[in-house]
Amino acid sequence: MDILRRLEDYRQEAKMLVWEGTFVEYLSMVKKNPKIARLAHARIYDMIASYGIEEIDGTKRYKFFEEEIFGLEKTLEKLVEEYFHSAARRLDVRKRILLLMGPVSGGKSTIVTMLKRGLEKYSRTEEGAIYAIKGCPMHEEPLHLIPQELRPDFEREYGIYIEGNLCPVCQMMLENKYKGRVEDVPVERIVLSEEKRIGIGTFSPSDPKSQDIAELTGSIDFSTITQYGSESDPRAYRFDGELNKANRGIMEFQEMLKCDEKFLYNLLSLSQEGNFKAGRFALISADEMIVAHTNEAEYRAFISNPKNEALQSRILVLPIPYNLKLEEEVKIYNKLIKQSDIDVHIAPYALKAAAIFSILSRLKESKKQNMDLMKKLRLYNGEDVEGFKQKDIVELMNEAEGEGMSGVDPRYVINRISSALINTDTRCINALDILRSFKEGLEQHPSITKEEKERLINFIALARQEYDEFAKKEVQRAFVYSYEESARALFNNYLDNVEAFVNKTKVRDPITDEELDPDEKLMRSIEEQIGVTENAKKTFREEILIRLSSYARRGKTFDFNSHERLREAIEKKLFADLKDIIKITTSTRTPDPEQLKRINAVIDRLISQHGYCPVCANELLKYTGSLLNR
Repeated sequence: MDILRRLEDYRQEAKMLVWEGTFVEYLSMVKKNPKIARLAHARIYDMIASYGIEEIDGTKRYKFFEEEIFGLEKTLEKLVEEYFHSAARRLDVRKRILLLMGPVSGGKSTIVTMLKRGLEKYSRTEEGAIYAIKGCPMHEEPLHLIPQELRPDFEREYGIYIEGNLCPVCQMMLENKYKGRVEDVPVERIVLSEEKRIGIGTFSPSDPKSQDIAELTGSIDFSTITQYGSESDPRAYRFDGELNKANRGIMEFQEMLKCDEKFLYNLLSLSQEGNFKAGRFALISADEMIVAHTNEAEYRAFISNPKNEALQSRILVLPIPYNLKLEEEVKIYNKLIKQSDIDVHIAPYALKAAAIFSILSRLKESKKQNMDLMKKLRLYNGEDVEGFKQKDIVELMNEAEGEGMSGVDPRYVINRISSALINTDTRCINALDILRSFKEGLEQHPSITKEEKERLINFIALARQEYDEFAKKEVQRAFVYSYEESARALFNNYLDNVEAFVNKTKVRDPITDEELDPDEKLMRSIEEQIGVTENAKKTFREEILIRLSSYARRGKTFDFNSHERLREAIEKKLFADLKDIIKITTSTRTPDPEQLKRINAVIDRLISQHGYCPVCANELLKYTGSLLNR
């Protein structure tokens, strides 16, 4: 019944979108709101902007893309600002075909699909309302009814720019049916729809020997030639090509560079002059954005051919690389897995291990000293890397030209994850299952070289090492929770000693009340856990004290969770002190009652706080036990 109610609501909404009036009434609406008559590129930009734009760390983020595209903020900023925003202001860039160029499964098709679906939805809103001459096969802008001679006066008086001419059908209708009285021509509201071929088109190349140019520009209706007597009569022509139907919106040219040359020639005048040739008619105006996509190999072959020089100058190429941010890659996998119908629990870090492998394969070696691929991965992910700062990212990207344009694609990763999900006998898979599936996939892969296979296997090993560290840390935190009082006591003891060290005072012993020098051995044993060197210890301690003072000024309590690095150091120190206990507890086959109590407490903690299920929690404990016993 809920579905039926929604269907009824949808029908009612569709009725509300219906509007019909005369050109005079439309003109009155345009005077009040000139945005109604904006061109296609401006409408697309306004559609994207309507979802909201925010600036984070100097990069603009567009909420329109945030649910589907991950880790390509800089690329999307370039797309929106350098292409759509400029084109919306009628700068010359709008006369370019937008070509998205990048590796397979990089998000090119997703971006285009989002633009098409976004336009459909936007045209159903009041802000995105579009109006067209009723009966026009190309749903063209009603302002085309204003004669060319009057347009400069119209623009001066109302500030509204008019571009384009009436299509042959509308010219005949105006002359024969309305006797030139443009004010009587009917206008209707249209809703863009790819399914109904209104304002959105898609052209896909096929066999060049059999594919007809009519698919782009329309064709003669031979069954009506005898009725109308001439091939140049608009009534004897089907204006149903993709360029005709995409007018007022967007046309996707799939695999454009695979197309036969005769199809590409039509794009030359359309991109530069905003019109194209069809049948025995004068040039036909079209207001539409043309977006194509291709891979890098095809693009290189295309530009190497001198015959394509004219078209090259009319193309704006936007590279779409793979995502290089670890956390964003995990979001991609989560999105793709949610679209499937597999009810299997995925253990924490499993997808992260997969993401480490795939991103390592996309990175290029840096010339910077002490910068390996794992450090580069962490830096790109926004993590702190000793000896480097976030500003180094710009330099790293500049030196690695073409980074992200090759490597393991998300589609392969999902295929191997799917294989692991299907083949597992349990209702849960972990990082080791996925990494094992990757290795099996490489062994069966026929098209990669021996050197490339060895390189990728090495990345699997690096991802495994990262998982080993993660596994120990997860168990460490779960065990430390059982010793929470010990952790907090160690934390407070460290703070007391740091305060005394920085202020050059004494520490009061809580038991004997004796004043002692700061315990340097204790402080260093904690700081060394997170790599704080002897030379950096003073700066680190001063930073801790500044943070403590800042909290005090704001009336806040500086506690165990207030400083992430210090908390990590305390946990590692406590873990080191408890290592023997944890090793015995996790690896013993017949635990005594006390050990069993600890194991159950740790498993409960992993399940309730860390996202594990009973299966992967037990597997984690067994695996960590084996790691500690090596």
